[in-house]
Amino acid sequence: MTLADSAADAIITEGLKELTSGVPILSEESVAAPYEERKDWARFWLVDPLDGTREFIKRNGEFTVNIALIDKGRPTLGVVYAPVTGVTYLAVDSIAYKMVLSPDGDNGTDSVYAQEICVAPYEEGEGLKIAASRSHKGEKLEKFLASIESTENAQEEVKLVSMGSSLKLCLVAEGSAHLYPRLGPTMEWDTGAADAVVTAAGGTVTDLEGRPLRYNKEDLHNPSFMVAGSPAYPWKECLD
Repeated sequence: MTLADSAADAIITEGLKELTSGVPILSEESVAAPYEERKDWARFWLVDPLDGTREFIKRNGEFTVNIALIDKGRPTLGVVYAPVTGVTYLAVDSIAYKMVLSPDGDNGTDSVYAQEICVAPYEEGEGLKIAASRSHKGEKLEKFLASIESTENAQEEVKLVSMGSSLKLCLVAEGSAHLYPRLGPTMEWDTGAADAVVTAAGGTVTDLEGRPLRYNKEDLHNPSFMVAGSPAYPWKECLD
C-alpha cells in the first residue's frame, strides 16, 4: 500500500457516503466488516482506490480507480478510471461507455468525449488477441497459451496485448482483445467495476467452469477466471 492508496480511499469513501448515505462500502484499504455482518448486505459499494500499485510505482500510467455497486452478489454499475490518460470506462443501465477527457483548445477547459463500446466477436482464422498482465505472468498462463497454439485447428495468429490493472478487462470490453485469462489470485475489488463494464459491453467474466463471478463471498478472493467477448473463443478446450 502507498500513501496514494490511502489518500484516494479517503476521498472516495467520503464522496460515496455523501452520495448514498447508508449504503455500506467495502474497500481494499479498509478493514473488511466480518462476514456475519456483510452477508446481510443487499447492496454495497466495492472500491479499489488504486488498482495496479506496481504500475503506479513504475509510473507507466496503467493504474486505475475502480468503483462498483454490487447488488445481490453481482455488479450493476461500474467505473474504471485511469487518471494519467483521462480515460474512464463506465457501465450503467446495462450499457458500457468509454469516456476520454481531452483539453479543449485555448479556453482552459476540458471536454469529455464518450462512446458506447461492445466486445469483439471471435471468428476462427481471423486472429486471436489475448490481454495479458504486464506484471503477473506465470506458468499457468504460459501453459494455456501453449495449448492454444498447439490446438489442431489453430489457424490464427495469437497476439498478446500487455496491460496493467483492470484495464485488461476493459480491453475485452472495448473489443481490443478477445480474451483475458486470469489464472492467478485476485480480490473482489480488483474485478467488480470492470466486470460490470465487460458484462454491459456484451462479454462475460466467469470462473473456469463458466459461472459468473460472485461478490461479497465469505472469502473475498476470486477464483481463476476468464474474460471473453461474444461469441467467445472456445477457451475451455485449452485448459488442463
